[in-house]
Amino acid sequence: MKVLLFGKNGQLGWELQRSLAPLGELVALGARGESMPCDFNDPDRLAETVRQVRPDVIVNAAAYTAVDTAQSDRETAHRVNALAPGVLARAAHQCGALMVHYSTDYVFDGSGERPWREADPTGPLNVYGATKLEGEQRVANEGARHLIFRASWVYSARGSNFAKTILRLAQERDRLQVVDDQFGAPTGADWLADVTAHAIRAALQQPSCAGLYHAAAAGETTWYDYARQVLEVAQAQGVALRATSDRIDPVRSEAFPTPARRPGNSRLDTTALHSVLNLSCPDWREGVERMLCEVLAGRS
Repeated sequence: MKVLLFGKNGQLGWELQRSLAPLGELVALGARGESMPCDFNDPDRLAETVRQVRPDVIVNAAAYTAVDTAQSDRETAHRVNALAPGVLARAAHQCGALMVHYSTDYVFDGSGERPWREADPTGPLNVYGATKLEGEQRVANEGARHLIFRASWVYSARGSNFAKTILRLAQERDRLQVVDDQFGAPTGADWLADVTAHAIRAALQQPSCAGLYHAAAAGETTWYDYARQVLEVAQAQGVALRATSDRIDPVRSEAFPTPARRPGNSRLDTTALHSVLNLSCPDWREGVERMLCEVLAGRS
């Protein structure tokens, strides 16, 4: 089996290089400096890369993820998040490959309190969510066998993330304010990468397993409680903090106005992941604690 991975240097792409390697030959491409076209700002040339590699599976982990910047850079976000996935899906259909793509809880309007199901009506609140939704639709409509995973609050030990930001701020400031009216589940890129590898095997062996899935850690939290958990783990690891877990104040989203509106409800129903693919979702705290231990060990 030959797997073609786009976006190898991102949080998820880095983990996918590990999880996909046992499936067969892996051709992993980053944003630039590769011998084959892989620039998502030039979507039409991506099909040329697919024709050169002739993969059995295409995994697209590349995305425009600057949520606020997308509000004023709509054209670039649209090329990367919508047009490019469609080009890859068309190329996948032409060569008979399975197409794997990633989306987001931001395709929903964030209303209510019930976890979102795959078939629920969408209604993105910002440009990023709208372009990711269009990317999903283009992948689904091109006729290729596909797996689409909607994930929430993705993090990894590599690169920047919310937990690292909170740790830095807690060492610099005496008190923090964190939003407490947005609900979701922090989801590890390592777990999502492992889910991808298992799902690829399942979809290749049983085509009926292909389709759209919500993939997120179990449980729910707010950014405020997430921050408290981060600092509690750091304290237990002996990290010196100026702002400890009891020196965080919960605030509403309006306290931190941003160009792009964020959904209040980012809960995702993962029933299909369990019932169709027979995969389990660990509690969000487990993955966050493991990631923090890795990050903190790297500092010592």
